[in-house]
Amino acid sequence: MTLSAGTPAPDFTAKDEAGNPISLSDYRGKTVVLYFYPKDDTSGCTKEACSFRDSHDTYETQDIVVLGVSMDDSRSHAA
Repeated sequence: MTLSAGTPAPDFTAKDEAGNPISLSDYRGKTVVLYFYPKDDTSGCTKEACSFRDSHDTYETQDIVVLGVSMDDSRSHAA
């Protein structure tokens, strides 16, 4: 499925870094940035993730949530 920027994404459920289920609908009413990356611990992906982390306070004050999505399992995300 391909979506254009700004197009609402369909609801989905996935596990967070602790293995708990979360759904996109949990964030209804907020602006959500879906950040897709191919693999944990690669230099480019880590740099981008750090950029989101470093801007966390700014995003939070604007009611923006960043969700990182990859094919890695939750154990890899928690490391």
